[in-house]
Amino acid sequence: MASHNPWPDEGNTGHIWDEDLRELDNPPPLWWMLSFYAGFIMIIFYTLYYPVIPLTDKTGEFTKGLTGWTQIEEYKEDYKVLKDWRVAKFADKEEQLAAMSVDQILKDEELKNYAVATSKVLFGDYCAACHGAGGAGNPNFPVLADDDWLWGGNIKQIEASLIQGRVGNMPAKGMMGNLTDEEIDQVTDYVVALSEGKGNDAAFAAGKAVYAKGMCLACHGPAGKPLAPAGAANLTDQIWRFGNPYETDQEKIREMVKNVVTYGVNVKKDGKYIEGTRQAIMPSFKERLPDADVNIKRLSVYVHQLGGGQ
Repeated sequence: MASHNPWPDEGNTGHIWDEDLRELDNPPPLWWMLSFYAGFIMIIFYTLYYPVIPLTDKTGEFTKGLTGWTQIEEYKEDYKVLKDWRVAKFADKEEQLAAMSVDQILKDEELKNYAVATSKVLFGDYCAACHGAGGAGNPNFPVLADDDWLWGGNIKQIEASLIQGRVGNMPAKGMMGNLTDEEIDQVTDYVVALSEGKGNDAAFAAGKAVYAKGMCLACHGPAGKPLAPAGAANLTDQIWRFGNPYETDQEKIREMVKNVVTYGVNVKKDGKYIEGTRQAIMPSFKERLPDADVNIKRLSVYVHQLGGGQ
C-alpha cells in the first residue's frame, strides 16, 4: 500500500484504505499525553496510599498503605454508626422485647410486628439453611410454613424448641427384630392408607394389627394422630417428615415410610448411627444466637406467624 501512497509527504503510515481513510502518524495531543503520564503518577500514589501488594500467601500479609485504610475497617465503622442509630431509635422496643414474655409480645400487635420485621435476617442467617427461605422447608427438614407441628405450635412450645433443641426418636422396627419383613410391608401399607383416609378399609386390617402390635400407637396415637406433641409425626395429614414433605408419588411415599419403619430415626449401635437410619436433630440456639435471650423470643414470634401457630 505504501508504494501507491498518493500523499507521501503527509506524514501518514502508508496504510491507505480509501482516499478519505488513511492512518496518520501525528503525535497525540498535549492534553492526552499529560493525562497518560498522570495515570502513571496515580498508580504510584495509589500503591503508596492504599494496601495493595500481597507479601506472602501463607500469612496473608500485605503492604498497609500510608493511612492503613481497609474496606473492612470502613465497613465496621459504618456498621457501628448504623447499629448505634438503631439502638437509639428502637431502644424502647428492644427493652420491651427483653422484659416481656413471648405470650405478651404476641398480644401486642405493634411489638409483634416489630419482632417479625427484625427477625427476617436472623432467620436467614441461622434457620433458613435447614428450614428454607420463609420456612418453606428443605428436603429432610420440617416445613415451618404450615400448621403441622411435631413438638407443638403454640408460642411457648416454639420457644422451648429453640431453647432446648429437639432430637427425633423412633426405634428401628426391622433392624431390632420387632417386626418381620412381611409385617413391615403390612404396616407400611397401613400407614400410607392412613394418610389417604383409608385406615379402616378391610384390605389393611393386617397392617392395622401390626400397628398395634408394634406399639406404633404409643407415639402416633390409635388413629395415626399423636395424642400430645412430643416429636411424633401425624400420619394422617399427608405431610412427610423425610424426603419431599408434600410428596405425591405413591411409590416414593411407600419407600420413605418403609425406610423409617425399618431403620428408625437417630438409631445408634456402638455409638454410631446404623446404616439407613434417619437423622433428625435440631440444636439448641441458647448458645448459638447472639443476645439469645431476646433473639429467641424474636424468632419464636417469627416462626409462630409463618405457619399460623397454634
